[in-house]
Amino acid sequence: MAQVEESGSSRSANTELNLVPFIDLMSVMITFLLITAVWSQVSMIQIGSSVYGKKTNDQTTEPPPLADIPLRLDVKNEGFRVVIGDKKIIVPKKNDGTYDKEQLVVHFQEIKAKYMSKEDAMITVDDEVQYEYLILGMDALLQGGFPSISISTVGAE
Repeated sequence: MAQVEESGSSRSANTELNLVPFIDLMSVMITFLLITAVWSQVSMIQIGSSVYGKKTNDQTTEPPPLADIPLRLDVKNEGFRVVIGDKKIIVPKKNDGTYDKEQLVVHFQEIKAKYMSKEDAMITVDDEVQYEYLILGMDALLQGGFPSISISTVGAE
């Protein structure tokens, strides 16, 4: 409780500050920060074990040369979309509503024939798409010759 004392010409204020609400607010903010800090650091999860895994022998091996052009597979509700540089290839679903993995593998093999040194690819998934279609896209990338796969947590554009 605050009070003001007057004695002569000087005034002195005696205040008592309640710190409990401030401490409560800080504990909630620190907890929120600790919980969300992990997710702000994750932008990609590396999958390719052959490039990023432990070395099994004593030789020093250089990472394989990568083509400069980025390759991305977007898994969407409508089907697949392959983005290689500025070029976009749409692989729609089949008539029965299933994803066309065979056609996707053919497109990846054509890209691999054109860019022989390219081994990396990124895959993004819409939030509504089931997990099994992410795995289907990863299998297609592996069959197409791209063993270094990274999964983007940002989502498909």
